[in-house]
Amino acid sequence: MAQKNATQTEHVPPSEHGGGFPPFQKDTFPSQILWLAIFFIALYVLMSRIGLPRVGGILESRQQRIAGDISEAERLKQESDEALAIYEKSLADARNRAQTLANETRQREAAEAEAARKALDAKLDARIADAEKTIAERRSAAMTNVRGIATDAAAAIVQRLIGSAPPSRDVESIVADVLKR
Repeated sequence: MAQKNATQTEHVPPSEHGGGFPPFQKDTFPSQILWLAIFFIALYVLMSRIGLPRVGGILESRQQRIAGDISEAERLKQESDEALAIYEKSLADARNRAQTLANETRQREAAEAEAARKALDAKLDARIADAEKTIAERRSAAMTNVRGIATDAAAAIVQRLIGSAPPSRDVESIVADVLKR
């Protein structure tokens, strides 16, 4: 074994290193415990003096920020509820005003229509009265003419039937009796 290849390593039996896994060796165990205790105490002091206060400060600031955000959200929700209540009240008031306005308009239109109907009725009643007066005048004039026509027609009929004309007073009295019925 004069020359060894650079890639080959020499295998050393475990007995040459001192007897196995170093943390389990009897002669290094107390020093390892000492260093473990020193590092543990140092880490504990470092964490309790520096790390934990920072973490505690971060947690406290986050808690305060969360509490602030929650109170801000509650305030905004309360403002939103108040705005919604104001909106609903104004909407209800607007509906009531619209209903009142519609009722007033309906009543005004009904009153105007009633007034127009009454005016039209009065106008029609006046026209009907005028028409009835005209009809009565024309009937009276027609009746006067009818008497004369009836008397003349009756006298002409009787003259044709009997050949001589009857007295005009007799014909007028008979026509007057017939027209009275």
